[in-house]
Amino acid sequence: MSATEAPPAPSVDAEVRKPSARRRLVPYWLLLPGILWLLVFFALPMVYQASTSVQTGSLEKGFQVSWHFSTYWDAFADYHPQFVRSLLYAGTATLLCLLLGYPLAYLIAFRAGRWRNLVLVLVVAPFFTSFLIRTLAWKTILADGGAVVGVMDTLHVLDVTAWLGWTGDNRVLATPMAVVCGLTYNFLPFMILPLYTSLERIDGRLHEAARDLYATPATTFRKVTLPLSMPGVVSGTLLTFIPASGDYVNAELLGSTDTKMVGSVIQTQFLRVLDYPTAAALSFILMAVVLFVVTVYIRRSGTEDLV
Repeated sequence: MSATEAPPAPSVDAEVRKPSARRRLVPYWLLLPGILWLLVFFALPMVYQASTSVQTGSLEKGFQVSWHFSTYWDAFADYHPQFVRSLLYAGTATLLCLLLGYPLAYLIAFRAGRWRNLVLVLVVAPFFTSFLIRTLAWKTILADGGAVVGVMDTLHVLDVTAWLGWTGDNRVLATPMAVVCGLTYNFLPFMILPLYTSLERIDGRLHEAARDLYATPATTFRKVTLPLSMPGVVSGTLLTFIPASGDYVNAELLGSTDTKMVGSVIQTQFLRVLDYPTAAALSFILMAVVLFVVTVYIRRSGTEDLV
């Protein structure tokens, strides 16, 4: 090419293939509303609560940031029984939800047929009623002298639960069992729906292949169905355990002073005692404990979809 010749103009296809600066910014503009929402309603409240947890003072004199980190240790030392109780109740309720929800999700995914949509509606139907009303209904279900308690007493179930420390005095209300029953009922749909979604995605031809290889139904479930449904198991347990560990409604309405969970303590410190630093510190401790448990659980479960 001589010095007087102009360089060749870029082809039209090259100009079309080259993304413009405005087009490259489109994904970020789409993410902007969600980012702003998280900043305003998640990040900023977290920063505010973090600053509150290291303050000292009183409601009359005002609170000031003094970097009083010993509030965390004092809060945990005073209320560690409630932390342990919350994890125990939430873990038990999560296990019960899994034991009850997996068979139902399996039935909906593989056996419901034309009744599948109806059963799914029945699973979601409790959400059309207030969480508070659903919990109050359990006070009637588990009332002393009621049919449920009478059947449990006749079958000597109360003797076993009393030996385990979950009931006492031949009653269920105001006992750990009542709180766990309320948690299990209220969070059961959070377990069923992820399980159903995971099971429904399993190709039925895999079950046929297992039968062709002379696998028994139990072996097919253990080798095919359960491993492929593990993402749903992990998602369901997380969606159940995390809110259950911080719940206080069931402990307040169905339990007693001996069944207080850490959520009840936080609510009391915020709204009744008005000790905002202790309440904020308890909230952060609960969040850290739940985050640690969830991280260990996900890594031990071995599901790559959620890591």
